[in-house]
Amino acid sequence: MSEPIRLSKRLIELVGCSRREAELFIEGGWVTVDGDVIDEPQFKVDSQKVELDPNAKATAPEPVTLLLNQPAGLDTDSARQLLGAASLSEEHRYGKRPLRGHFLRLSSAAELQANASGLLVFTQDWKVLRKLTEDIAKVEQEYVVEVSGQMSENGLERIGRGITVKGRELPAAKASWQNENRLRFALKNPQPGLIAQLCEAVGLQVVAIRRIRLGGVSIGKVPVGQWRYLSPKEKF
Repeated sequence: MSEPIRLSKRLIELVGCSRREAELFIEGGWVTVDGDVIDEPQFKVDSQKVELDPNAKATAPEPVTLLLNQPAGLDTDSARQLLGAASLSEEHRYGKRPLRGHFLRLSSAAELQANASGLLVFTQDWKVLRKLTEDIAKVEQEYVVEVSGQMSENGLERIGRGITVKGRELPAAKASWQNENRLRFALKNPQPGLIAQLCEAVGLQVVAIRRIRLGGVSIGKVPVGQWRYLSPKEKF
């Protein structure tokens, strides 16, 4: 029996491509081993059937952006550990096949404040990263905030026009009731603690904060602890 060899070397033998082309074919998800997609050039094969998709292109995979529905209580590094092929939302398992390279060289952007949950962005795309860093002050964010207590009279109106607390003017925010104990807030670049301060100024205490939207991108129906890809049509 012959010694196992690297998948990239076997592919070179089969199709006569260069080493770099073989690596690009494999990393792009165009190569199967006994019918299963293998995206690691160093994967060892011996007698298995290796095939290259007829539509294969020897180009570097496009950068991806992953949208995680982060559980409360995690920091960004811990949230990053949730990313993997197995945690892709079942409802979003179409259109793009998870590859090993999709989970490499990811930068987090527009991080959640402490103890908040919801939409967290990880991206390989420098344009997305720039939008959510340099231009973050222009991006509206939407939160669902669970509260307790009794809102003071004209509380929503006060939040909408801005509130002064101990001589400090808090930024105005759009707020509305989602149900009897949940408020929806829409505001740009909220500083840590701002939503809690706005709530406290009108007699409410924050129980939980969940971000559901950044600009034109919503987390949608992604279960907590799972993620989906940003689609080409979505813009922050």
